[in-house]
Amino acid sequence: MIEKKRILIVFGTRPEAIKMAPLVKEFEAQNEFFDTKVCITAQHREMLDQVLSFFEITPHYDLDIMKPNQNLYSLTSDIIVNLKPILEQFKPEYVFVHGDTTTTMAASLAGFYSGAQICHVEAGLRTFNMQSPFPEEMNRSVTGVVTNIHFAPTTTSKQNLLKENKKEENVIITGNTVIDALLYSVKKVNSNEFKDVETDELKTIIHPNKKIILVTGHRRENHGQGFIDICKALKQ
Repeated sequence: MIEKKRILIVFGTRPEAIKMAPLVKEFEAQNEFFDTKVCITAQHREMLDQVLSFFEITPHYDLDIMKPNQNLYSLTSDIIVNLKPILEQFKPEYVFVHGDTTTTMAASLAGFYSGAQICHVEAGLRTFNMQSPFPEEMNRSVTGVVTNIHFAPTTTSKQNLLKENKKEENVIITGNTVIDALLYSVKKVNSNEFKDVETDELKTIIHPNKKIILVTGHRRENHGQGFIDICKALKQ
């Protein structure tokens, strides 16, 4: 009988949930090899719940740490403290985190303290400026320090990690899991079982033979000059 590997997947925001959903689905599909648990911090409560519902993911643990006037001090400490009993009870061999949020950094530290192997999805993104984006650049840099397996989306991301003296055998180029999430979403939306008023309206507006460009941007680039630059690049 195969001894299952214990996997804990931790995320807290809507973007994290979208990009980690394909991993959750794949681990669940291979449950003869993996004992997989999902833990959410609910750093983005309402937006996170929408994604979980769409991808049909039910978390095993919900830290529900957000509260009025939350700051980075309390957010970081609350995540670490509340993860401790879960890590002690489940004893995961691998803790998966994603990207550059406070959840990412705090969960990677908590997992490191527990002795688990840290697996960082979308690893290696760098601006080399700790103040921009803040605190994301620090979050992903600190996470990289305690990570055992780095899943880099691009060659550039891999090179960034190698320049930080990460071992090449521990850096794996995977592409971006948002593509897997997109393919899952297209298949689901086009199925007869899926019903959504807004999606049905979009289908009547968008010509079936027109190519669609999906653009996702950081919240700081969704307005002002950042948004103008994105539109100019797309026009080219």
